[in-house]
Order: sequence, then C-alpha cells, then structure tokens
Amino acid sequence: MVSIDEVARAAGVSTATVSRALSGRGHVSPAAKAKVEAAAKSLGYVVSASASSLASGRTRNIGVLVPFLDRWFFSTVLSGIASALMRRGYDITLYSLTADRRERHDIFDTFLRRQRVDGVIAISLELGQEESERLVELDLPVIAIGGPNPLLTTLTVDDVAVARLATEHLLALGHREIAHIGASPEFDVDFHIPTQRRQGFEQALADAGIPVKPSLYEPADFTIEGGFRAAKQLLGQPGGRPTAIFAASDEMAIGALLAARDLGYRVPEDLSVIGIDGHELGEFFRLTTVDQFPLGQGERAADAILEALERRTDAAATTHRPGELPYELIVRGSTARLPS
Repeated sequence: MVSIDEVARAAGVSTATVSRALSGRGHVSPAAKAKVEAAAKSLGYVVSASASSLASGRTRNIGVLVPFLDRWFFSTVLSGIASALMRRGYDITLYSLTADRRERHDIFDTFLRRQRVDGVIAISLELGQEESERLVELDLPVIAIGGPNPLLTTLTVDDVAVARLATEHLLALGHREIAHIGASPEFDVDFHIPTQRRQGFEQALADAGIPVKPSLYEPADFTIEGGFRAAKQLLGQPGGRPTAIFAASDEMAIGALLAARDLGYRVPEDLSVIGIDGHELGEFFRLTTVDQFPLGQGERAADAILEALERRTDAAATTHRPGELPYELIVRGSTARLPS
C-alpha cells in the first residue's frame, strides 16, 4: 500500500500538508492542495479511515435518523445528505426510527452511544423530551430537519406559510370552490405537518372570506395511489364539484391529476391542481407546486453538521445558524384562471 510519506515526497510537501489537504481540515493553499491530490491520484493513495480516526479522534461518519426509507421525500433529503458528506470524505450510518418504543430505545441508548459517529442528523422526526436529552448527552453536534425542538439546532420549513402560498395562488386565479387532500390521522405524526398545511389552507380561505366546507376535504396517505382515491371521492360526489384541488404533497397531487383524467376532466381547463414538495416527476406532469427543495435540505443539513464539527476544532471558524428553509411557488400547466 502507498504511504502518506510517498505522497508527500511526490508532491514536494510535508506529510502534515498531505494530511490537511486530503482530510479537509486546516488551511492548505489551493496550489498545494492540487499538487497533493494529483500525487495521491497518480500513486493510488487512499486515506486509511482507521488511521485518520486515530489521528483526529473522529470516525468521519455521521448518523442519520429517518422515519421512512421508502418515501420519496425522505429518500431525496437523504440523497442530499449523502452526496454532500461524501464530497467531504464522510460516511453515513442510517438508523430507521420506527414507532416501536423498544427499537427507539435501543437506538438512543445503545447504538448512538457506541461512539461510531461524529454527529447526528434527524430527518423530520418529532423527538420526545427524553430522546432529545439523550442526543444532547452524546455531546455531539446534532442537526434536526423539521423542528422546532428547543434542545436541538433545527432547520425548519414554515408549513403553514407554504400551504397559504399554494392556496393563495388558486384564489388569485379566481377559484373559490377549492378542495384539500390532506392526511389520515395515522399519517399526521412528527410535527403534524398535514395539520399545519391544512391550517394554512383554511387561513387563506378565511382571509378571502370563504367558509371552509368539510365536504371539500379528503384525507389520504401521501402517496400517488392515495391522492388518486381521494380525488375520485372529491370529484365523484353528488352536488357541486371543486374547481381546484390543493394536495398536501406532490405525490397526492399527481394522483389527483390521474383521477381527473380518469373521470374525463381536463386540467387545467376544468380543474386546477397544486401540490407541495418539488417532486422530480412534477415537471413531467406539468404540476404547479410549492417547491421546498428537499435535496437542498439534505445538503444544508450536511453542511451544518460539518461546520459544527469544524467549530469544535477551529475557534476561528464561522458560525452557521440553521433556521428557516426556503420554498418557492413553481407555476406550471396544472393551474389556470377560472373561466368567467
């Protein structure tokens, strides 16, 4: 195996410079970094994870807590975290946090205490007081996506404001009979995001002087299939039908688009549909959405955890202050002005 000394000789620098250049810790001039990377590549040198851990006291591994691995939103946030960490030479260890109390207890009291991670990122998990205290006791940097949590540094999206923006877009187009596809109680967990989005929807209607109609609300499960079934109920019931649907996720909005087509409605001529998320299929379906940039959420969380680690070893490091995450209305072809 090629040694760090051989890389240093080939690059014409010290071994300390090689270590700083390849680890990303400490200052190295761009020219020196380029020489070191070129020498390491030509020699086939790979940094030893075990040796690096012994030298730095770090595992170069970040623990990520996630509630679902089979949902698009969570997997996309996770992808952003993984790619950002990989670029900086870090691995990740995934912990799937279910509702099972024993499994959750094992993760917080056993797995995370084995000192195999340098920090923890929690994705859209409403942690209890005891679980949050366990994370604090680890004395490791912790970044939570989807707060608030008074004990942890959090990155948050204002879900009430996001839903208001989506609803106000439909109102601005002249729609008054607006239906909402939300979530069943079993899916309204961890920060109650569906409830907050329903609140934003109802607030926007109230501000426009429009009463909320229970008949224009249908719960689903944040999947395309669930949105399809919910839209079928809303569009197929007797009486007046909605002229627009606001779905609490893009996947449910896509399901609504498919249901409308199945029932013979034209979108957006007969029905406008808007969702939330910024799903990768949104452009294909020409779906109007409020993009909350889930990939960027993951990248920002990774940057925040690494900056927190740097602050522990570099007093001069800049302070990263995670806060509210951005969102943006993306208007496509699924919404249009209500015909007069």
